[in-house]
Amino acid sequence: MTMEFEKNTLLFAADPTPGIVAIELGETGTVKVYRRENDGSTAADVEPFHPFVWCDSDVVDLGIETEKLEGDLRYGWLITVDSWKELIALRNGLKKAGRDFFAFTDPVQHYLTATGRTLFKDLPFERLKRMQIELLSFEETVFGVPDAGPGDHIMSIALSDNSGWEELLIVDPTNVEESEREAIRRLTSLIKERDPDVIEGHNLFRFDLPYLVSRAKKAKTKLDWGRADGFLRSRPSRLQIAEKTIDYPKFTVGGRHFVDTFLLAQFYDVGMRSLAGFERTDVARHFDLCDSEEISALTGKELQRAYMGNSEDFRRRALCGVRETRVLSELLSPSYFIQAQIFPYNYQDVIVRGNATRINALFLREYFRQRHSIPELPMVRAFEGGYTDIFFTGVARNVWHCDIASLYPSVMLEFDCFPATDQLQIFRHLLTDLRTFRLEAKSKMRADKDPAKQHHLQALQNTFKILLNSFYGYLGFAQGHFADFDAAARVTQIGRELLKKMIEWLNAQGAQVIEVDTDGIYFVPPKKIDVDDLQKRLAKELPSGIDVEIDEQFDAMFSYKAKNYALLTKDGDVIIKGGALKSRGLEKFQRVFLEEMIKLIMEGKPEAISQLRDEFERKIRNREWKIDMLMKTDTLQDSLDKYRAKIAGSARNRGAAYELALASGRNYKPGDQISYYVKATPKKVPAYEAAKLASEFDAENRDENVDYYVAKLDELVKKFSGITAAASAPKQESLAL
Repeated sequence: MTMEFEKNTLLFAADPTPGIVAIELGETGTVKVYRRENDGSTAADVEPFHPFVWCDSDVVDLGIETEKLEGDLRYGWLITVDSWKELIALRNGLKKAGRDFFAFTDPVQHYLTATGRTLFKDLPFERLKRMQIELLSFEETVFGVPDAGPGDHIMSIALSDNSGWEELLIVDPTNVEESEREAIRRLTSLIKERDPDVIEGHNLFRFDLPYLVSRAKKAKTKLDWGRADGFLRSRPSRLQIAEKTIDYPKFTVGGRHFVDTFLLAQFYDVGMRSLAGFERTDVARHFDLCDSEEISALTGKELQRAYMGNSEDFRRRALCGVRETRVLSELLSPSYFIQAQIFPYNYQDVIVRGNATRINALFLREYFRQRHSIPELPMVRAFEGGYTDIFFTGVARNVWHCDIASLYPSVMLEFDCFPATDQLQIFRHLLTDLRTFRLEAKSKMRADKDPAKQHHLQALQNTFKILLNSFYGYLGFAQGHFADFDAAARVTQIGRELLKKMIEWLNAQGAQVIEVDTDGIYFVPPKKIDVDDLQKRLAKELPSGIDVEIDEQFDAMFSYKAKNYALLTKDGDVIIKGGALKSRGLEKFQRVFLEEMIKLIMEGKPEAISQLRDEFERKIRNREWKIDMLMKTDTLQDSLDKYRAKIAGSARNRGAAYELALASGRNYKPGDQISYYVKATPKKVPAYEAAKLASEFDAENRDENVDYYVAKLDELVKKFSGITAAASAPKQESLAL
């Protein structure tokens, strides 16, 4: 059933064509449009395709027919051609003639923008045909480095889909060559037979697909996976996620989409910062997906032994991986599925596009529909960001958090901070509607009793939230045609003024502010104060349209430094924020110890830290933990050539992950991850010389350096000794007004 906000053409586009599941560029000026029929089958229509270019002036002198657009913005002329090949020729001609123009580089975005269509209209997420793949290789291959050596081969291919179907293809270790070839052929046959819209996997782009391509080539068989007899294609791609750059091969195939849950997990963690790592086992553990964590984490030598011994544990491990990927995708995909109903992109492309890029696509689609000129890119300038500050370090008790609901969207709407070049006022209309739609979706979600509808509405309101919070970022987006750096600066200025006003008021009431971060304030309230009364009085200090809420209360807060703190909830759970307290640069045992130590401090039990430390040492020396507690996973930021050059120029120290990569002789790239541990050696050597790949760890012949890990534990205790000493003192630095 279509909801009112799904009829909004600014968001969900003007053309209501339902059930489009994929768009494929055809030949001689056509596209192939794949649609889901009512009976569940997939139909394909061939339709004409007319790409276009926005240009800054008439090009009648080039002998090309043009259309004059409304308004007086920079690109005021539209040129339409009859095929993608003609578009490429036109762009080359315009460049040669010195004309200023703008055109999309993606044919699918061209088609969807021109027609006003989007994917998946009137199609529930449950009706999308999703197939999952989990590959296990005999040589435990590290991210991005398939087919390491002559003994490498596929052990198994586990498959499932969202109908509940599963199949496990196991390569016979006594007849690898023929059995592997048959497994790959069977995989291709099943993809044709099951006809999925989406193929999903964890680390699909950097391991499963490159590995399959390599093994198929050796087996002299082809991966003909497309809906129209198309083969896999790939090209190098790069993705920026927060502070990380990930290089990966982008795979495509006609009529289908690829979704990598490894990337979905990365995007999820940008906002949550709660994942211990991004391997499937880490993410499955975080979401509590493992029926058996011991089976889920079976890797390396143990996995190979289970395979060679034809063990039932091997079958369980293979199917466990594909099931966890399926459930993980069901948790993390729905918001992107909805975004594919909104934005003029392929499903797999909408996942990797930045928020501001997506919003820019909405503007361009609507300006094209209304045949209005569009502006040139804005002049970039620096401006001051949001307000962050810290006023207290140590342990505070009875901590409240107040938050300005949708601070920047509210400021933009109440103070008219809109792009100067947006002559159709799309920015204002979208922002207004999104704020209303999100509240409606949340209300419907609370009222509806159907779990499937609740799940959809949760994804919908989360999508609206993401979009709402992205509009401020769009104002300062250098590649946004309607971006406005002056408006962005005004938004942050007003935001800073509002927060400072709130802090002054809270202090005047006798509260103690601990920390402020962009749109929220942590503080200890004055004694004997009612939360509703404080919220009402604070709200009166703020302008109309700026809504404040005291949304959370905590038993304690450990304030370490700006943007690095821990919170103790009323239920006794610990929430840790900031890289200094939960860095992935720490081994897992250190992260666990740090969390438990901070909890003891907040609970007022610092004397128990010594006992905790001794317990951890005992487990290290008795080798009670699996290697994942001790191993470290590093992401390569530089190419191996760049690393060598830095070492030669004394620009950096040697790193264990890079040294292991160099020693392997494999083609590692930036973004690849290497998991390793430090082994025991006859004499003391630097960690990088004693590092060993975690995949080579043998649980039956353990060789980890226990003294090294006990020393790491003591380093961590020493680092926080000042805080623990203060917490143990009779007059500790503790705030409780």
